[in-house]
Amino acid sequence: MGKSRRKKYALPVALYVGREEQPVNKVTWVHRSMLHCNNYNPNHVAPIEMELLKISILEDGWTQPIVVTGNEITDGFHRWLCSDIPEIYAMTEGFVPVVYRKDNGIAKQKQATVRHNRAGGTHGVLEMATLVQTLIDEDGMTPDQVMQELMMDEEECERLYDKGGMTMRAGKTEFNKGWVPE
Repeated sequence: MGKSRRKKYALPVALYVGREEQPVNKVTWVHRSMLHCNNYNPNHVAPIEMELLKISILEDGWTQPIVVTGNEITDGFHRWLCSDIPEIYAMTEGFVPVVYRKDNGIAKQKQATVRHNRAGGTHGVLEMATLVQTLIDEDGMTPDQVMQELMMDEEECERLYDKGGMTMRAGKTEFNKGWVPE
């Protein structure tokens, strides 16, 4: 196996110090109607995996809480969707387990969504590209910050930013020719 091309990233300063401060130490049951989805999640779950998630909750119970900032779902959207299935709804009368993360801004919330999803699944490329664009264009992050926070290399960040492989670096007008047709 070759070495990973990803560079090592510095870990951020911990916001939750000590066991008592960890969100998982404060699981709360909240009625699903009190929560709402976010509008930037690039994660998709195929129908067969949704069925598997439904079976998982029915057979294994609620093993993972939904991560929430305020009342907006940061992670666990698909578990929340499943909670409306009559058999699952009946298990807890529509209540779902929730942990709250500190609200440290929308950019950090979007980053938390990506980290949770990337750690355990795949992303839709176009949705991920839109999210990267909004982090840079609307939320004021630099490309270097996006690369650092989402553990991307420069090429991945650039390609996602412009959805087409061209550079996002202002003023770059020269490109190498990969091949010349005969």
